[in-house]
Amino acid sequence: MVSILKMNFEEKRKRLVESLKDRGILTEQDVINAMLVVPRHKFVPLDAESSAYIDSPLSIGLGQTISAPHMNAMMCEYLKLREGDKVLEIGTGSGYHAALCAEMVAPKKSENPGHVYTIERHEGLVENARRSLKETGYEDRVTVIHGDGTLGYPKEAPYDKILVTAASPSKIPIPLRTQLKEGGILCIPAGSKNFGQNLYIIKKKGNDFKTKRITGVRFVPLIGKYGFES
Repeated sequence: MVSILKMNFEEKRKRLVESLKDRGILTEQDVINAMLVVPRHKFVPLDAESSAYIDSPLSIGLGQTISAPHMNAMMCEYLKLREGDKVLEIGTGSGYHAALCAEMVAPKKSENPGHVYTIERHEGLVENARRSLKETGYEDRVTVIHGDGTLGYPKEAPYDKILVTAASPSKIPIPLRTQLKEGGILCIPAGSKNFGQNLYIIKKKGNDFKTKRITGVRFVPLIGKYGFES
């Protein structure tokens, strides 16, 4: 029975990836490989497992969601993740997106492994994410921190790439800008607390930041000192 379910999940994962490729969302082979490898059903509540490979956000409790797979794919591709990158993620949520990043920056048997540092303000989600990452073999490649993500994580700065999975106010948190490495990329949704949000790619060039709007989006709000009030 277990093997049949495993095959079913693997087949659903392959179909999802093929669909994202057909829609022109997935184009980079390293992102395609990561999405084929990381088991999304291990990062959602048990009662949502059957929906894990539908291209839709899913509730993970505490008013938070796991993003739709097409959004995970888009953000990973725009970040241009590479083996050896040091990545900061703001908003761990389920831990799935961190696992995708880890699969690309720190693949098994890598001679130059990167690392993913991810911050989550909900302690319950921190515990769930750590458990899921351990179960799927990413605990050595992903460090989950409980705290205010708008402050970043200066202990390990600077970062090659920074990924934000909640919508920031239009003024991007200063700590995230300062903790981005020269030549680094920041991927962040920003705008209003509930509507009118856009996904942006920000590249750091010396003291300048080149910003590009990608598309309209809808994310849960980024809460914290440099974000929205809870």
